[in-house]
Amino acid sequence: MPALTPAVAAPAPPAAATATTEALLAPYARQKPRWAPCGPGEMARLECATVEVPLDYADPGGRRLDVAISRTKATSPRDRRGVLLLNPGGPGGSGLDMPLWLAPELPDAVKQRYDLVGFDPRGVGRSSPVSCGLTGDELNWQRPYEAASFRKDVRWARTVAEKCRARNGAVLSHLTTRNTARDLDLVRAVLGERKISYLGYSYGTYLGAVYAQLFPRRTDRFVLDSAVDPARIWRGMIQSWAEGAEPAFTRWADWTARHDAEYRLGDTPEEVGAAFWALVARADRTPIELDGARLTGDDVRIGARAAFFDPRGAAELVVRLRTAAEGGTPPAAPSRRTAPERPAPPSFAAEVPADNMDASFWAVVCADTRAWPRDPERYRRDAVRDGAAYPLYGDVGSHIKPCAFWPQGAEPATRVDNTTGALILQNEWDSQTPLFSAQGLRRVMKGARMVTVLGGQGHGVYGSGSCADATATAYLTTGRLPAADLTCRADVRRAADARRLPLPAPQGLPGAGRQTF
Repeated sequence: MPALTPAVAAPAPPAAATATTEALLAPYARQKPRWAPCGPGEMARLECATVEVPLDYADPGGRRLDVAISRTKATSPRDRRGVLLLNPGGPGGSGLDMPLWLAPELPDAVKQRYDLVGFDPRGVGRSSPVSCGLTGDELNWQRPYEAASFRKDVRWARTVAEKCRARNGAVLSHLTTRNTARDLDLVRAVLGERKISYLGYSYGTYLGAVYAQLFPRRTDRFVLDSAVDPARIWRGMIQSWAEGAEPAFTRWADWTARHDAEYRLGDTPEEVGAAFWALVARADRTPIELDGARLTGDDVRIGARAAFFDPRGAAELVVRLRTAAEGGTPPAAPSRRTAPERPAPPSFAAEVPADNMDASFWAVVCADTRAWPRDPERYRRDAVRDGAAYPLYGDVGSHIKPCAFWPQGAEPATRVDNTTGALILQNEWDSQTPLFSAQGLRRVMKGARMVTVLGGQGHGVYGSGSCADATATAYLTTGRLPAADLTCRADVRRAADARRLPLPAPQGLPGAGRQTF
């Protein structure tokens, strides 16, 4: 039976307790998954099973959680190498149906070699889902800083934390990336694999990096796509959206000025930028009605933040806003090539709490690290400072979050610093994980190689038809990493029609939705 190693990566117990901990963990590895169709309709094409894991790896004899896994088998048993675990991001993103919707985007050579294995991380979806009972305004966390509403926002953050603690108790401190990585190693053992390969997007890159840190000898071929900087979890990653948005805005203004004949927003970057901020000011005076929503100035700047990473799309959006503000009928939103269609929600979806994504998001983001400030005044000062430095999103990114009042995680943040082999993929213009974030991951994963798609736009690279696809496929099928980091250039002529992957993503205007990595 493949070795089970989570005990090695658990919080270091006294030497006398090590043998007991390992003995208590051993039965988890001996579980036999009971595979059955995941559900009716399209989901019946997937097999699902449930694996039990300890809530606390330092106390494996205590409470247990369920982790739901799914799979499609390798299409060529003769060429099969093993399993390719898949994660779509989040935190809070369900990946149980991922083998189904991602398979059409993967080359046949990859599907021949790997069982595609999806899973819901602990606390998510079908894996002992958590809920905080959040409703209405409690779900809106993209809050601009205003002196008049600061006390209200502090009460909101405290309320969310208190509701989550009241509903979930001691579970919250164990809903961490570190424990999810341990769960994946149990899944590896239960599936009878000595190593796992992995394709993780967005937050999934951090999960993959933590697994590689804890279990380097179990790490086979790891593709980390659109990467989180481990040094910035998690407040720093939210703040990175503000830092990354400003150069994207500058690029947009320059591009739109060169296309003034089409958009009429100004023939200099300064005029284009002024046109946008005039719309923000106008919406502050009189909300703009667009597509059934009434948008304030804060809604416009927050909701449009991600749009500026696609200059053409942002120009079209601003024209629609301007037309609506002037009382005209905005042109229809231009069509874009859509993401692969995800199957209908599984039959168990009704059992998942409505706020599960938000609850599990906060659980991981708050418990992963002990670096969140506890003093509300620190958030006020930072929001004022960063609002001036990064006008689009700086105040929102640095404003108070529920983590200020969250119970402390069971362990400190994982320090990622290793020589494990992996392939990092990154678009130059990514609104959720900016290029400098992926460069941060590359610095601490010294055995990795990175492919940067110059001019690449959007969140998610592999499977989108990018110039990086060939390198990723070669690595997954042969195991050979490039000799050095690579760059390739996106085909700007087809950027607007590039395939989109259905990853957890920011909602567009009015910008009240939860953003994910």
